[in-house]
Amino acid sequence: MSRSAHPAGPRHADVLPEGHYSAPPADLNTLDPKVWAQTVDRGVDGVVRVGGVDVKALAEEFGTPAYFLDETDFRARARAWRTAFGQDADVFYAGKAFLSRAVVRWLHEEGLNLDVCSGGELATALSAGMPADRIAFHGNNKSTEEIHRAVEAGVGRIVLDSFQEIVRVAHIAQELGKRQRVQIRVTVGVEAHTHEFIATAHEDQKFGIPLAGGQAAEAVRRALKLDGLELIGIHSHIGSQIFDTSGFEVAAHRVVGLLKDIRDEHGVELPEIDLGGGLGIAYTSADDPREPHEIAKALTEIVTRECEGARLRTPRISVEPGRAIVGPTAFTLYEVGTIKPLDGLRTYVSVDGGMSDNIRTALYDAEYSVALVSRTSDAEPMLARVVGKHCESGDIVVKDAFLPADLAPGDLIAVPATGAYCRSMASNYNHVLRPPVVAVKDGEARVIVRRETEEDLLRLDVG
Repeated sequence: MSRSAHPAGPRHADVLPEGHYSAPPADLNTLDPKVWAQTVDRGVDGVVRVGGVDVKALAEEFGTPAYFLDETDFRARARAWRTAFGQDADVFYAGKAFLSRAVVRWLHEEGLNLDVCSGGELATALSAGMPADRIAFHGNNKSTEEIHRAVEAGVGRIVLDSFQEIVRVAHIAQELGKRQRVQIRVTVGVEAHTHEFIATAHEDQKFGIPLAGGQAAEAVRRALKLDGLELIGIHSHIGSQIFDTSGFEVAAHRVVGLLKDIRDEHGVELPEIDLGGGLGIAYTSADDPREPHEIAKALTEIVTRECEGARLRTPRISVEPGRAIVGPTAFTLYEVGTIKPLDGLRTYVSVDGGMSDNIRTALYDAEYSVALVSRTSDAEPMLARVVGKHCESGDIVVKDAFLPADLAPGDLIAVPATGAYCRSMASNYNHVLRPPVVAVKDGEARVIVRRETEEDLLRLDVG
């Protein structure tokens, strides 16, 4: 493999036009544990390892691009959330972040519940043995078929997202001779400090029933009157990639206010409150996420204080971490292809994947880190933009980062913190095959979601 240096782009922070970094890191070979999975380290030979297996061996066996998931880290994070909230609360893993049958089994073994939001996610959960009563079903437009399957399976709760859905779920439950446990998702008017497309509690969006104007109160009235429903609580979700609990405090205050109004009007104290998920993770060294025990303490204190003020019994709390569990556990491994320096700007580093395996940079302007992982380098840093192979100028994986100036075609680079939403939102744009997900633990690697093949693509093309 050639190690010849390429003419590099700018080296210094004063020419950095945009991005997260203001200056090159002191050592490009050092891996910040904040953004990498628990068992990732660099060996004495300079090659990065995960679960005791080096990335060169992984690339040779499984190819690139590929997602490599640290099973030890996943289980540890799931366990940390379960322990932090204890037996008097429920932790529902948000399956939308990343779901496979292996993940379902890990969650079951670690004592977590599961949140799904489609028939496909429900099918995956049930096929892998997750007890139906530990599944919550979300979604703003659940089909009749999805609701029927969920009620028939006996899911632990369905989160009602509209007035039409209240009637729809009640009707299906009665047809099946069941009384379905439900929560009502309320939009509480909290503006989370996050990207517009992942802020979900302000009124002008598709999720939930607004608290404003008495709509949520009316939804409660209707749900309490229907024999097919057992209303167990209120659900609220304020957004994603959130680093502080101030938004949760406002949301809890408003939700508890609704609980008080329900008690005063109907003489009923609902036993549960779900605060959703959305806690952030470290994508770069500048991010500073809170630990599960800190989050649990803060949220429990907030709800307890609000309920004491309203003279309500403190309801059972539920939370829904997805990204916070799986996000940091995986990285995407790429092989470097074309390297294109642009004088006075930056160097474009093209890899064998792109927006088909990580759409978040294009969709949310997301920031990521990147590192050379197949060797170390003492070369000076160059300002780089890691891009994919797709026919789009917005096909960017890492907007601005520093990589060694001697980076060459054939080198392996890795982007950490890609466990959440990357495989889930992957596509076949340009008929590119979606990468595999490989779990690594204790020196062993195994495919848990296989790489797509051309035969897979052609099998769907029946024209």
